[in-house]
Amino acid sequence: MALSAVGMPAANAASRIDYSGSVPAWATSANESGTPAADTTVEGELYLHLRDEQGAANLALAVSTPTSHQYRHWLSPQQWIARYSPTKRTYNAVVSYLKAQGLTITGTPASRQYVVYRGTVDQLNAAFGTTLHSYDHSGRQLIAPSAAPSLPADVGASVSAVSLDQSRMLTKPDSIKQGDIPSSTGPTSPQMQRREAAAPTVDAPCSTYWGQNTVTVPPAYNGQTQYPTNICGYVPKQLRSAYNLDSWSRFGVNGSGQTVAIIDAYASPTIESDVNQYSAQNGEPALSRGQYSQIVPDPSEFTDTELCQEPSGWQGEQTLDVEAVHAIAPQAKVLYVGGFNCGGGLDIAMSKILDGKLANIVSNSYGNVGEDVPADVIAGEQNIHLQAAAEGIGLYFSSGDNGDEAAALGYPSPDFPASSPYVTSVGGTSIGVDQNGKLAMEVGWGVQADVIVKDADGNLTYTDPLPGSLFAGGAGGGVSAVNAEPAYQKGVVPDSLSQGKRVSPDLAALADPYTGFEIGISPIIDDSTLETGDYANETYGGTSLASPLTAAQVALAQQLTHSVIGFANPTLYGLDRILPSAFRDVQPPSQEVAVAYTSATSGRSFLMTLNHDTSLSVAKGYDDVTGMGAMSFDLAHLLALGKH
Repeated sequence: MALSAVGMPAANAASRIDYSGSVPAWATSANESGTPAADTTVEGELYLHLRDEQGAANLALAVSTPTSHQYRHWLSPQQWIARYSPTKRTYNAVVSYLKAQGLTITGTPASRQYVVYRGTVDQLNAAFGTTLHSYDHSGRQLIAPSAAPSLPADVGASVSAVSLDQSRMLTKPDSIKQGDIPSSTGPTSPQMQRREAAAPTVDAPCSTYWGQNTVTVPPAYNGQTQYPTNICGYVPKQLRSAYNLDSWSRFGVNGSGQTVAIIDAYASPTIESDVNQYSAQNGEPALSRGQYSQIVPDPSEFTDTELCQEPSGWQGEQTLDVEAVHAIAPQAKVLYVGGFNCGGGLDIAMSKILDGKLANIVSNSYGNVGEDVPADVIAGEQNIHLQAAAEGIGLYFSSGDNGDEAAALGYPSPDFPASSPYVTSVGGTSIGVDQNGKLAMEVGWGVQADVIVKDADGNLTYTDPLPGSLFAGGAGGGVSAVNAEPAYQKGVVPDSLSQGKRVSPDLAALADPYTGFEIGISPIIDDSTLETGDYANETYGGTSLASPLTAAQVALAQQLTHSVIGFANPTLYGLDRILPSAFRDVQPPSQEVAVAYTSATSGRSFLMTLNHDTSLSVAKGYDDVTGMGAMSFDLAHLLALGKH
């Protein structure tokens, strides 16, 4: 598989090396909004060259590909670092240069792949020979270099990329709370739009199972007026039943002996008590002593909280991830590693797991806005993924919640890191679990909403022609602009779709908040003190849910087979070639599927049409919403068995 093509740094006349590939595409004069104050502090990150990057890429694939004689012969962290990481001498020289410029070092992983640092605008301008400006981008004001940053040649020779822009501070949790419906067209908001409670346009009580409640709406598809209401929120036993895990649970397949690591930013102050209260509420086992552990920064070390949507913006994500894993694999250990922010802090969290091999399954429910990060920086990030693959650590990333991201970027793009060729990208589905716990409906996740109103005569009607103009979330995916098509995708992903590039996602699982998962949380009500409010139930979705649901089933399969799966993609795509029936292919439904939903806060009523995901669409075989198909334990079992 070819590595992504990025510009090589070039030496300039003053014996400095320029990093033109480290300037984001949006840092243009048209977007410029001024010069930041000289004492404004900005995070940066330097990525160092691996000693043998092509060798590291070859090894990552060899140990993950069933036809290789090196299949599942992993390296230890110490072996990988000794073979591929920059030398201590090289690394120390780079760190020393940054310190000499007055910059504060905030992260140095044992792998020595990168350095995270902070400095004022003046310090960074002087250290990197550039000028930082402010730019309007994606509805935010972000700082970025106006010209290529540079380093002295003796330092820069070791450095592959320089990150000085704040694009990675747009990294967001890939979760959506039920009710996160925008008031106009565009990407969904990360926070529920709260309004005073009002009389509902349509009395549409939520359903505890698919089809429990139906209501009358204006004539819709083929004149149909009766539609089921949205799901209140599935509980653990319903998901285990829908994913056919009950029989395996009776045989003791419950995650025992496995550890699922979870990475997010910051940390919930009430996570263990919330999980235990939620478990008791649903008749589930509480966390046993030592079953949950965490490596998190002290709240005094949290940085960039406003840019990163505050600790409260990530608390629901962490809670969703932990409770989803505990629901599917109730005896698995859960290790939560929190970043001190949503940029370099997430890298440091990842490296703590990889450098100590603290788990071999890692769920990551976050992503950038598309691949809107400098290409050199993406290449540096993917070197971290190479380390994980070589060590037999599977990285599962949510594919995103805003479809093709065209509404935010003006062009379609899959989210990174899910678009990396060395991670498993998890897309989304909507599912209906019936009264008996069986899967009664499954379509690709993408929700288009139409507001139901009363006309002048008091009759119900729709605001717009169906399916409506409000996009209420959908799985991310699509064709990478950065990464070439990996060999494992060839012959499975249609050439007409890939055009020689990596396409995501790879798999899918439940993600629709309107057929979503109920969580229990004591929400943070003051981000400055982390004070929390009363425990409450909320319903979440997003590919943030799909990722831990997938990771937990991988843990069950590893327990059953006494194996380690590692980087799953080469085996998954190999399975699809020889046994496509192993995948539950999500295909276009024979007729439109919709649910009625009424907001308990605003009283607004909607007809939510499912399986409408921007320019992305499900199809027979591989597609850019659900990948090869929906996750199931049978698939995870075959994946764990490896060669076939």
